[in-house]
Amino acid sequence: MAHDIIADACNNIMNAKRARKKSAVAKIYSKFLIEILKIAKTNGYVDDFKINEKEKSLKISFDKINECGAIKPRYFADKKMIDMYVRRFLPARDFGIIIVSTNKGLMTHKEAIEKNIGGALIAYFY
Repeated sequence: MAHDIIADACNNIMNAKRARKKSAVAKIYSKFLIEILKIAKTNGYVDDFKINEKEKSLKISFDKINECGAIKPRYFADKKMIDMYVRRFLPARDFGIIIVSTNKGLMTHKEAIEKNIGGALIAYFY
């Protein structure tokens, strides 16, 4: 059975936020999830994350996050279509980020529009 690690991590973050906690634990993680969390950290949505090798888990600390989620199905959008998905998943134009997987690596939707490339939409944070 396949698991969506990104969706599970976002659900863990949102459940911890609703319980008024400042951190969440992801039981399963991957390099892909770690790269997504690095982008979220540089944009200020995740404070820190630590890998616990002994328990094989990932502790995610957050403070200024309103909502996050995985985008399913993974829509492929060219640079013109990214704006349509920004309106669908984010509450306002300059509020939040959508993480896009491109052939140049993971980046935010703003970087993808600047570099004039499209890709698969992975997750959103605001």
